[in-house]
Amino acid sequence: MHLLYSNILPLRVKPGEQSFLDAFTKSLGEADRLDVATGYASKGALLELDKNLQETSLNQVRVNLGMYFIEGMPEGMYRTAMELADKWQADGQGEIHLVRPFKYHGKVYVFYKDGKPFRAFIGSHNLGAIKLEAANRRQYELSAMTENPEEVAALAQFVEELWQPKCSQPIQQVQGMTLIAEKNMALNGVQEVSQLPPNSVELYDKHKTQVSFELPLKVPASAERFMDDGKHYTKSNINVAYAAPRSARKPRDWYEIQLTVSKSITTMDGYPEKNKPFFVVTDDGYWFKAHTTSDGNKQFSAVGNELLIGRWLKGRLAAAGLVKPVNNTQEDEDRSGMITQEMLAAYGRNTLILSKTDQQAVDVCENDEGEVIRTELDVWLLSFEQSNNDEA
Repeated sequence: MHLLYSNILPLRVKPGEQSFLDAFTKSLGEADRLDVATGYASKGALLELDKNLQETSLNQVRVNLGMYFIEGMPEGMYRTAMELADKWQADGQGEIHLVRPFKYHGKVYVFYKDGKPFRAFIGSHNLGAIKLEAANRRQYELSAMTENPEEVAALAQFVEELWQPKCSQPIQQVQGMTLIAEKNMALNGVQEVSQLPPNSVELYDKHKTQVSFELPLKVPASAERFMDDGKHYTKSNINVAYAAPRSARKPRDWYEIQLTVSKSITTMDGYPEKNKPFFVVTDDGYWFKAHTTSDGNKQFSAVGNELLIGRWLKGRLAAAGLVKPVNNTQEDEDRSGMITQEMLAAYGRNTLILSKTDQQAVDVCENDEGEVIRTELDVWLLSFEQSNNDEA
């Protein structure tokens, strides 16, 4: 039996020893099948396994995740795991299971060749250890590697028992698991937005009035994303980034959106007046200033930052693993970055609800003469929800 270390100062791997990652990579190069029973994983690690399936002699992977059903799984990782599980199963290359009746926190790796297990690891390394990222670079773990036939067979048998229906199920069949919302990184460092304490949204929610408006999100179905006939929202609403660029030298930013509100809504009593700013509290705890603009105050946007609402809205979909931001929409030939009905359905939300509260807050700014101006602005709640309107 050999010990496998995480390569971290001041406990670097010494001559004659092996790091977990080096031993894993070497073993994978000798194997055609890998079975993993681990407590936790990461999106990067699952994608790394998929990369190995495509680029090495490895042709089958089975991954059993032990802690998520009871503790909950981050949204982004869940989407990645579901996508890979469907792909592997369709290609006959493997499966992803979740342990259901209990928390399994063990970490066992069994390597196979021609149907026989020849090497196994057991220890404290979760699957995330195969993909070094900021979250695990300074985390020290210790595992053991064995090639003893009896020990390898015993560990292989354990993993096989954990794979049985009494212990785990394919992730596609699992219901009732909590999905944990991941942080929207697209709002990091945005000057015009701030984050509120966790209980602030609930406090403002208690002060909602009856004045409320639904702002539908218009998007194409996935099969319609190339229908540029002006009727399928492939280049408008939250997909306006796919419209013709304003400058031939610079494509539109992927986060750019244009929330155009219909006249039937903007003319309703209580709808925000044109160019009269107000504060917005989002359902996930962000705070910024917004207004309505254009003819008939049909455009709803943030004050001072035309990308802010897009970063809030599309950033949530990206954090959930439903879409990846695109650097250049003009070069996105498959339009994989276009928001579709399927993405919104998977997220379980397809409309915005703007609700006025009975609260006000002071806005502090300077005029052209450098004088400090304090103005009380109304506070509104903005939430991303599932519409009850079939036409939304």
